Amino acid sequence: MNTSRLLGLLLLLGAGNLQADKPVFTISIRDHLFYPAELEVPANQKIKLFIVNEDPTPEEFESYELNREKVIPGGSKTVIFVGPLKPGVYPFFGEFNMSTAQGKLIAR
Repeated sequence: MNTSRLLGLLLLLGAGNLQADKPVFTISIRDHLFYPAELEVPANQKIKLFIVNEDPTPEEFESYELNREKVIPGGSKTVIFVGPLKPGVYPFFGEFNMSTAQGKLIAR
């Protein structure tokens, strides 16, 4: 392997390690509900939310407290970074199904 390829590989591995230090949590959308509806996450740390929309229809993940909104098409996945969060409760909801798609992050 030549030097530039090796350097490129090392840079990629280093960048991956920078992302790996953030805890990853998965939230699924199924039947217009979030699973889990309550998710405990570490306080004072940036986290990665991996959101999987198992429904055939789009849903918008929205939270005023987290200052996030993102449309997730049906049958797709997305990543949302949040935090660091102070200890507390951070509600989120599905904009397109507000009566059923409700959840919260609990930072401890």
